[in-house]
Amino acid sequence: MDYSYPFSIDWSTDEIVDVVTFFEGIEMAYEKGIKRGNLMARYRRFKEVVPSIAEEKTYFREFEEESGYASFPVIKEMKAKTDDEETIRMKK
Repeated sequence: MDYSYPFSIDWSTDEIVDVVTFFEGIEMAYEKGIKRGNLMARYRRFKEVVPSIAEEKTYFREFEEESGYASFPVIKEMKAKTDDEETIRMKK
């Protein structure tokens, strides 16, 4: 993993950590899977830090350019599932 995570210099250290934690959850969905409930909690915290849809799309795009992992399909899959114990596992 030789890439950086997108963040804003206006965020606090805790907010940066929370956003990085969210993007690590996206990575997990592609690499080994992540429980829906775990990812949902990370996404909710991400949305507290980045409430704007436009900003969300910008950070998702930046992350995909850096890492190759697309966030939107993971979030779509997460929202489609209903059981928090279900594992979200994406194909590259």
